[in-house]
Amino acid sequence: MGVQEEKASSNPFLSGPQNRAQSEAAKPNTRSSTPLCLALSLHTDITYQHPLFGGKISCTFPNRFQDVSDIREVPDHQEVFADPNRDESLIIELLEFKSDVADNESAVWFLHDLASEEDAEGTLVIEQSGVLEAPGVTYYNTPAVVTTAVGQMAISKGRQGREAQNIVKVYLANLRLKEVDTDVLITAYEPIVINPLSESAVTVGAGVAVPAAQVGCTPMDEVFKLAVTSFRVLDWSLF
Repeated sequence: MGVQEEKASSNPFLSGPQNRAQSEAAKPNTRSSTPLCLALSLHTDITYQHPLFGGKISCTFPNRFQDVSDIREVPDHQEVFADPNRDESLIIELLEFKSDVADNESAVWFLHDLASEEDAEGTLVIEQSGVLEAPGVTYYNTPAVVTTAVGQMAISKGRQGREAQNIVKVYLANLRLKEVDTDVLITAYEPIVINPLSESAVTVGAGVAVPAAQVGCTPMDEVFKLAVTSFRVLDWSLF
């Protein structure tokens, strides 16, 4: 499923499904991911309610995820956070509402759209949810609806070619803010296998990624669920 053309938005915080940042992933990985999580807690990370988009949105996730905008430029419609020690990342982005995509298909649609943009191979949808209401995100008594999908795909990091593809699990939630013509995407990337030719291998090590629980980190599926359930719009003038 290819990328469909989006109309231009007058809001600098909104964008079509493009320019998404990514984080990617067969011998077992012999390098330790990081002692950081163990330093924070024996079992889990310290979580924090992060202000996003100038404080107009908030979302809770572990402190080990660093704000990528401190390192490089990030598009206005995105907030990108990454744990370089584990090559995991979390992206929150605001897109123009896709009125031609049904609610019950939207998360899977965006997952395939992302795979197309990343030139991913072997995309497999592992699971998807039904349409749920998000009572914590309500505009004039109209709650957002949310669907989720989990997939696995082979993705190259940055501008590397397919010979350096990592196997990555991708968690995606689509919160549909219909009253303000916005699709919110929350996307989490968890490497499964790191290619020895990938840039990620320099930091994380090649091979099967070390499970988060083994190093005291919150597993990525839990990071994703926390980010989705804690998502709040604090100032609707953002849209």
